[in-house]
Amino acid sequence: MMLGSGLSTQVGASVAALAFPVIGPAGVVAIRQWVAAIVLLAVGRPRLRSITARQWRPVIGLAMVFAVMNLSLYTAIDRVGLGLAVTLEFLGPLAVALLGSRRVLDLVCALVAAPAVVLLARPQATTDYLGIGLGLLAAMGWAFYILLNRKVGRELPGATGSAAAAALSGLAYIPVGVVVLLHHPATLAAASYALVAGVLSSAVPFLVDLLTLRRVPAQFFGVFMSVNPVLAAMVGLVVLHQQLALVDWAAILVIVAANAVAISFGGRDDAAHHNPVPVEPCDLVHGVPELAVTPAFGKVSADGEPQSSRATC
Repeated sequence: MMLGSGLSTQVGASVAALAFPVIGPAGVVAIRQWVAAIVLLAVGRPRLRSITARQWRPVIGLAMVFAVMNLSLYTAIDRVGLGLAVTLEFLGPLAVALLGSRRVLDLVCALVAAPAVVLLARPQATTDYLGIGLGLLAAMGWAFYILLNRKVGRELPGATGSAAAAALSGLAYIPVGVVVLLHHPATLAAASYALVAGVLSSAVPFLVDLLTLRRVPAQFFGVFMSVNPVLAAMVGLVVLHQQLALVDWAAILVIVAANAVAISFGGRDDAAHHNPVPVEPCDLVHGVPELAVTPAFGKVSADGEPQSSRATC
């Protein structure tokens, strides 16, 4: 199931890229945001009238993060390819975890991953610096998502906060989608690609990850989700025929390995001092629970306390 979830997310992104020539990344993101809003509203069933003005503030911030993060990621995919864009975006949660950690192991992992990042962004004649910048912007968005999601988790129960944020983001993309689709009318194929991308990258991972987290240890789930950049590079190669240089493959594998090692060995001390957190329905972004984007080091629960396993509930 975990392999299916990861593949669904990346195949969804690759299918989305097939619609870029017709409606562009903005048009695809608009349709994806609408699909995500429908799914999360159906699952979360938030009572919007019960949300106070103080609670709306982080929700609005989360909605803005949803909008910017997905647009910057999809535009980066259009410019630098799926594998590189997803790897760059993955630096966001890794940075949040490292900055909140005091473990020597995490410092070592950061020192190992840093040269790999430099390799991915190395100057070349064909380097698309705007695409790399957008990938890093997506990483920043993912980092803010983690921080804001923790705050929303303290303020609102269940998936209420994420559902409300997804609804706001979907509403914000209505004028964007209308303008884009008026200037670049969608063909049946392009609209189908965008809808399929929304389902594969939002609905399917949401349901699969929800079931998986009830059956496997949280730490194992986090380690497995660390391979997403590799899956993205493989799907980009097979579906979009995007070829990476050997040094790029090596850099991606180093970043994945650094994150997996930190998760595998960084959470043992926490497990010895804290009780496991029962898995409930989780708030998702990109089809990945916060557990998957918050490596074991520096994990913080929704109430601000360290936990041995992390699923935003």
